[in-house]
Formats: sequence, structure tokens, C-alpha cells
Amino acid sequence: MDIHRNGMAVETGGAGPLLRRWRESRHLSQLELALEAAVSARHISFLETGRASQARRCCSPLANVLDIPLRERNFLLLAAGYAPVYGETSLDDHG
Repeated sequence: MDIHRNGMAVETGGAGPLLRRWRESRHLSQLELALEAAVSARHISFLETGRASQARRCCSPLANVLDIPLRERNFLLLAAGYAPVYGETSLDDHG
């Protein structure tokens, strides 16, 4: 089952497909992402295919390298099985 929000589908099967989409949209190979995030290319491959689960501490460096917007980082965290950490405010909020 997919969860739709803001026109984006989040797979309930894990963060791997979402991570792959972001990597491909940034035109990065698994090796390039791995080097930038200081993890192994094998680990990136395992995350994307679901052979490894994404550790919470791994989400932030990957999201930083991929320049994922904060709202979308929440989707990545949710797909990985973690609670979102970035609050959402409407454009009408004045802080």
C-alpha cells in the first residue's frame, strides 16, 4: 500500500526505492553517493534493494548529500520506519 502526500507516493516497503529515486534525480551513481556520504557503495546498493535497513544515523548524511528538502526527509524517515523529525508549518505562519 502506498501513502500519497503532496502528489508523492511513499513505499511502505522501506526507504530503498525512495532513496534510489532521489539519487537518480540528482544524477549520482551509487559510488558517487557513497563517496560523498562516507559509506560503501555496497551499503548504498543494499539500502536501495532492501537487503539492509536504513539506520537513523545514516539518513541525515545521505539526505544532506542528495540535498533532499526537509519535508521530503520526513518521508524518507517514515519509509525507513522512523518518526519524522522536521516540523511542518503553513506558509501563513509568521513564526
